[in-house]
Amino acid sequence: MPRLPTVTVVGSIMTDMISYVPRLPKPGETLIGDRFEIGFGGKGANQAVMARRLGASVRMIGCVGTDAFGDQAVENLVAEGIDAQFIYRSSAATGAAPIWVEADGTNRIAAFPGANGDLDPEQVVKTVLAQPSQVVIGQLEVPQPVTLAAFGAARSAGAITILNPAPAAEIDPELLALTDWLIPNETEFVPLASTRLSTEVGSVTDDQVLAVASSVSPRLLVTLGEAGALVVTDGKVMRLPAPLSQVVDTTGAGDAFVGAFGYGLASGLAPPDAMALALRCASFSVSRRGTQSSFPTPEESQQLLKG
Repeated sequence: MPRLPTVTVVGSIMTDMISYVPRLPKPGETLIGDRFEIGFGGKGANQAVMARRLGASVRMIGCVGTDAFGDQAVENLVAEGIDAQFIYRSSAATGAAPIWVEADGTNRIAAFPGANGDLDPEQVVKTVLAQPSQVVIGQLEVPQPVTLAAFGAARSAGAITILNPAPAAEIDPELLALTDWLIPNETEFVPLASTRLSTEVGSVTDDQVLAVASSVSPRLLVTLGEAGALVVTDGKVMRLPAPLSQVVDTTGAGDAFVGAFGYGLASGLAPPDAMALALRCASFSVSRRGTQSSFPTPEESQQLLKG
């Protein structure tokens, strides 16, 4: 029996609190919403779920509280078939993310890290080295020293490292140096470019991307929402369109992309093919409400793998 692709995700575990509203309320205004849901989230957990549903063997390294939300988050990951034995516990509350989704599917998120901030770099290094994976994925919802330690261990074990720089923040140069693939969306791309050029979300040009790519060591892949994604290869920019989809809720689409791309690299796909798979998974997710609940099921994922 062929060995499954292996992916380790070091990152955040959150409880999502999603409000569906016709528009955001003005200051001082009370607005009646359309719907409210509580679900499982956190960029790290989301990416782990997407990689697992595609068929990877996935291990999650994170930290939750000793509260009910923490218990439920771990139970959810185990139910997904993810190795959750290295999810640590903290006296802090489990991370939470209030999310507002407007009528056109646009989302706004305020993330409160809570226990995610208590993940210990030394624990992470031991865990990464104990069971090396083909791909290790990180984000910026846990402290950067944690991801830096994880990527250092991953590199020593021969793993491919993927950094999703979300939420947008200044990135430690040492962390960038240990990153093989940097995957921002357009909003997260802007801070990378801010000291070198002027750019606006929605109008990223090839020249702007090449300017940033020349100044960072990782390979650069930028997600562009409904416009698809672009990747820098051999000094050139290649753009791939996103499959057409009726947009209901964009929450989690970027995580579906990153998790699927990680799966693709771990399974031996060429980067453009992994990117195309990731676009199919992300486009699928925006057609449904919620975060992990919007991701394709394992059965639907198998269909997306076929193209």
